[in-house]
Amino acid sequence: MLQSIAERIKYIKPVRALVYSIVGMATYPGLALYNKLEIEGTEHLRSLPKKNVLFVSNHQTYFADVMLFLHIFCAVKWRKENKLGVPYYLLNPFTNVHFVAAEETMNSSLLSKLFKLAGALTVKRTWRAEGQNVHRNRDENDTEKIDEALHKSWVITFPQGTTKPFAPGRKGTAHIIKNNQPVVVPVVINGFWRAFNKTGLRFKKTGTQLSIRFKEPLQIDYSKTVDEILEQVMDAIEQSKKYMLKGKHHISSILDK
Repeated sequence: MLQSIAERIKYIKPVRALVYSIVGMATYPGLALYNKLEIEGTEHLRSLPKKNVLFVSNHQTYFADVMLFLHIFCAVKWRKENKLGVPYYLLNPFTNVHFVAAEETMNSSLLSKLFKLAGALTVKRTWRAEGQNVHRNRDENDTEKIDEALHKSWVITFPQGTTKPFAPGRKGTAHIIKNNQPVVVPVVINGFWRAFNKTGLRFKKTGTQLSIRFKEPLQIDYSKTVDEILEQVMDAIEQSKKYMLKGKHHISSILDK
């Protein structure tokens, strides 16, 4: 019953706006004041349609990554380009976005449940649960949830489903792309693993260079196989095998894990 009420509440725009403002003010210092933030490619966001847009990104913490996405979308709404500046944009935040997150993660604490109200689309991981490796079929209800969100808004997803660098992508993302034919915007982030702990709620090191780069939307042949689409996505977010040993930051992130 309580879960059902929470699901309904997160679709009420004034409630979402209030949650964004609270969460935004709480996370802004860690992203933009205590660390150094570099943003690229927000010019690619301005001409996007209001719905059926899928952002695909690599993943380094549970919450800090997606919170930066939300900050940037709000800032772009207020006509800022490649910067956050003073966060007055939280007075009227951009709320037409959802993000895909593991159900287990979003139900782990009171704070994560608050983040959940910011538009989380919770899904059951098919390969891991409660710290153990598992094998279970994809829940069709989870897929329908994401499809429904795409039909009316933007959606952020992390194809690897884990913060481990260069983990293989999950085919579920490619199925979503093939079935919905959305505009797919690849995003590459870095530095979060160095600045924050795994949840993204505590500092490991301040003064860290954080970066996020929005690329041009992908040109996708939707008639291609799921494996081919997934390969294109993993290349675009620079998590495929050919990127594995490129650059010191990639090697360092592997060693750090």
